[in-house]
Amino acid sequence: MTVIEARGLRKVFGATVAVDSIDLHVKEGRILGLIGPNGAGKSTALNAILGLTPYQGELRVLGRDPWTQRDQLMRDVCFIADVAVLPRWMRVSQALEFLTGVHPRFDRAKAEALLARTDIRHASRVRELSKGMVVQLHLALVMAIDARLLVLDEPTLGLDILYRKQFYDSLLNDYFDRSRTIVVTTHQVEEIQHVLTDLMFINRGRIVLGCSMDDIEARYREVLVNPEHVAAARALKPIHERQMLGRSILLFDRADARQLAALGEVRTPGIADLFVAVMGNQAGMAQGAAR
Repeated sequence: MTVIEARGLRKVFGATVAVDSIDLHVKEGRILGLIGPNGAGKSTALNAILGLTPYQGELRVLGRDPWTQRDQLMRDVCFIADVAVLPRWMRVSQALEFLTGVHPRFDRAKAEALLARTDIRHASRVRELSKGMVVQLHLALVMAIDARLLVLDEPTLGLDILYRKQFYDSLLNDYFDRSRTIVVTTHQVEEIQHVLTDLMFINRGRIVLGCSMDDIEARYREVLVNPEHVAAARALKPIHERQMLGRSILLFDRADARQLAALGEVRTPGIADLFVAVMGNQAGMAQGAAR
């Protein structure tokens, strides 16, 4: 089943094109990482998907128009924003009681189990919690809702590395199954590489790369080139080159694996390095067009 389908999705704020006629196709049971620099259009695209802003083009989420059918859509969708929005006066116990009463798909026992892994006390008010604890509380409440689509916009902002790892482990072990779909944006790309099934880079409102993680492993190669082979490696037209500890690391797209193996140590690039390479190529093309 297709969970999100967009054709020519576009959003303009005055003279600024935030989302520039993008196509998007997300199937059920996938975890999509939407990665881009600040101002690339990530949050605007998510807001359109969640029915929080009008848009141009065609967009269906779980078969519904998110702008005109948002009330129905949100029965099957959960959203965690980059800023927790829990009332500061509310106690943790009151938050649990509230969601138990208003959301038919809220599993209080699951929320309690998630909170038991933290230092959050039921009697505490939100304003008494640290920033990290507020994020943990928000995550526990939302992940206890049986939703078909979970949208995460910088979900671990404010958490230290230990809790970030726990969150993604919990996302895979306690929440995700083949009937649920997750869309996540984050700048901490190295931490989600093992979680994703699909990857999409967005820049200046346009999709500049979209493929599965399996495709990335088959398509891209990074080579730690032996010094005597640098010239030969450059002749194969890498899409990016960087230096590390005096060694040249070149990234290739669809290059011959046997040729690369003769040049040095070959490995699959990390998301962060691939992102830098693709964004660098986009900037180079933009400069070339301007000339």
